[in-house]
Amino acid sequence: MQAQESTFRGVINFFYKIGIYDVVLPFLLVFTIMFAILEKTRVLGVEKDKDGVEFPKRNLNSLVAFCIGFFVVASSKLVAVINQALANVVLLVLIAVCFLMLIGTFRGTEEIKLAKDQPLMIFFMVVMGIGVVLIFLNALGWLGPLWEFIRDNWSTNALASIILIVVIVIFMMYITRDPSKKKEKKEESE
Repeated sequence: MQAQESTFRGVINFFYKIGIYDVVLPFLLVFTIMFAILEKTRVLGVEKDKDGVEFPKRNLNSLVAFCIGFFVVASSKLVAVINQALANVVLLVLIAVCFLMLIGTFRGTEEIKLAKDQPLMIFFMVVMGIGVVLIFLNALGWLGPLWEFIRDNWSTNALASIILIVVIVIFMMYITRDPSKKKEKKEESE
């Protein structure tokens, strides 16, 4: 006997069948992001109203964003990359929120403000940046060959040499940094 699916699962399946997830939502996402970028950068020019106030050419921005949105939706591979990458980015954000909740349990009632906690903010920015880059590289299928290379050559001298060189470069950058600049910035901010 097969279990009957719930009404909400049926709605989700219906949306999937009619193309909400692989046509409508990716189109709206790409259109919105492209329109926002074109509005912010004013790449396609500006117009002036009767008071002389400049504003972006919304008709051109919307048409270009509309076309780019349709080009993206026309490529099923791009839609698959977007769907996979966004799902993983959401997981990354969820992990960050869980990590902050864990930190919050040890801080008690003190509020966590990343702007005040500079090392924590830098740590999160670096980890999230690396995570997002890895997510998109994986969604594009570019990490597969890299993982195979690492797996096949992990014990070789070449890979060990690369790791050693990276560690030495990071160490040298740390040792040769100019501490006076950091002190000057602290004095200026006070």
